[in-house]
Amino acid sequence: MANADLALHDDAEKVAYKNGNSSDETFKRNPNARVVTEATDLEGCPLPDQPPAEPALAMKLKPRHLQMIAIGGINLTYLSGTGLFVGSGSALATGGPASLIIAYGLIGVMLFCTVHALGELAVAFPIAGAFSVYSSRFIDPAWGFAMSWDYALNWLVTLLLELTAASITVSYWPGAKDISPAAFVVIFWVVIVAINFFGVRGYGEAEFVFSIIKVIAVIGFILLGIIIAAGGVPGSPQGYLGAGYWYSPGAFNHGYKGLCSVFVTAAFSFSGTELVGLTAAEAQNPRKSLPPAVKQVFWRITLFYIVSLTVVGCLVPYNDPGLLNGTGSPDANASPFVIAVRNAGISVVPSIMNAVILIAVLSVGNSSIYGSSRTMAALADRGQAPKILGYIDNAGRPLISIILASATGLLCFIVAAGTATRVQAFNWMLATSGLSSIFTWASICACHIRFRHAWKYNGHALDEPAFTSQPGYYGSWVRLIMNLLILTAQFWTAIWPVGYASETSSEIAQGFFEAYLALPIVIVFYAAFKIIKKTKYKRLKDIDIASGRREMDLPAILAEEREIQAKWPWYKKWWNIVF
Repeated sequence: MANADLALHDDAEKVAYKNGNSSDETFKRNPNARVVTEATDLEGCPLPDQPPAEPALAMKLKPRHLQMIAIGGINLTYLSGTGLFVGSGSALATGGPASLIIAYGLIGVMLFCTVHALGELAVAFPIAGAFSVYSSRFIDPAWGFAMSWDYALNWLVTLLLELTAASITVSYWPGAKDISPAAFVVIFWVVIVAINFFGVRGYGEAEFVFSIIKVIAVIGFILLGIIIAAGGVPGSPQGYLGAGYWYSPGAFNHGYKGLCSVFVTAAFSFSGTELVGLTAAEAQNPRKSLPPAVKQVFWRITLFYIVSLTVVGCLVPYNDPGLLNGTGSPDANASPFVIAVRNAGISVVPSIMNAVILIAVLSVGNSSIYGSSRTMAALADRGQAPKILGYIDNAGRPLISIILASATGLLCFIVAAGTATRVQAFNWMLATSGLSSIFTWASICACHIRFRHAWKYNGHALDEPAFTSQPGYYGSWVRLIMNLLILTAQFWTAIWPVGYASETSSEIAQGFFEAYLALPIVIVFYAAFKIIKKTKYKRLKDIDIASGRREMDLPAILAEEREIQAKWPWYKKWWNIVF
């Protein structure tokens, strides 16, 4: 290529890059470059009220990282049954096995639709902050501010919970009971912080390994559970179980209210599902790696939740005294998975399951620093947090945000305090962000709806995006309504919880605020920002659908890919749709 032609080519790339339409080749040459600058008008001047350039995050996540984060990035703390969490053991004791399947199934359907909507947005706009930026761009900057800070606080509190859970999980083994829990907190804190200081590649590799272990463990438990239920364990005192516990003591406990209570547990268990969208800004090629990761969510929901919890419902009755809502101790012994294996007379597997629980807890703690640091960095980049939090070092890490998130984890040394103090403190910390996942999912749905309206308003066709949500536009409306119904169910069970007749008025009030404190906090965040900044609800003509897009000639690229895919055999086409 002649020098003049080369210069002309580079100038064209710079123009395309400035407008957020750079090709993949641009990023191969400069993988740590900024994704896009501000949206501009025809004269190159920044448009009013548009997001600034994203931090230069390192784009080092490979497709295998995203797929394992999607299929294994599950909040497995619901397996642990510790007193600091709303676990599946508590849900089983509260609602019974049928409520468990119904609630987790409905939440799973909702999350399947939500992640597909997020995938459509994240592939189109692989920008730092993802849904926190989308809320400001498509709805209202004030709501984006409130939702994003609530989301960041949720991950910070989750880090404290996971570190505490890890120390309690270790106490399952007899040799560790005489050691102070604070000692284990130090070890786990150092491990989690070290992983995140390796940057996004360290996070991706750690989650890849953690996810493989979790997937193998869940599949192994399902197979073992089927054998136990069929009476295939030699010398088991239980014999054949089948679905006997669905008849006695029964499929439901506490009726409809028990079912609504399980919805809250299910929502917490699915928290973190949206994290795959947050990784888009640090993916090497989000257009190719995100769609398969999003599709994996269906198998994750089916395998990790529906199948495994169906097996649990056949192995453990809801009135088992070992469950958290019975007389069980608030440690890993209350996990229904451990109870099921122990009741079958198997002595080795519970220790293996406890080790898996420990790995799962560390995995969520690892994600906590990642999720909170990236959200705070995106907030800083938009002027909604102290500017220093948006500092990105030469390795592409939001260094100050990682340090702040890591330092917050040191608050978990409250684990060394007495049990009552510990539980009370963490209950209130969790209350500040207990509804964060619901707000986040509802915001994603609303953003997808608004994006579709703005996309059509600007004259774009639906076949232009590189990836579109399979449930589509109306699926977003359905899941938005379901989020509002979950908030209603949470409100009802918070005011009149199961067994409220035996509680005092002060206990009921405390329980309500522990369950619903996040709502007034979000309202205060929203109102304060709106009054101070005087933000307005985004009208269609004001919505930015230009900045943050990475492809230079996406229609041509997609046309070429579709031409190639048209020649695939039928089984390859089917595999591409499902996986």
